[in-house]
Amino acid sequence: MGKKRKVHSPELKAKVALAAVKNKETAAQLASRFGFHPTVISTWKRHLLDGAADLFDKGHKSRKDAEAQSLELFRQIDQLKYQRRL
Repeated sequence: MGKKRKVHSPELKAKVALAAVKNKETAAQLASRFGFHPTVISTWKRHLLDGAADLFDKGHKSRKDAEAQSLELFRQIDQLKYQRRL
């Protein structure tokens, strides 16, 4: 059995990602300071930058909510098609 993945809090991820966005330190420096691999830090930075627009999108569903709703609707359509064939 392999190792279990560590689960990090959203607050910690945001702190590390914000430090990466500031560009005051290199990825290697941030990695040694926080104890994460540079790839993990760059992934969290990318997630922060990609999701930043959703923070200012008042009154609208987030993209994730819209995608989840459409997936649920497609699942229901497939289920109804299957039931209709029976």
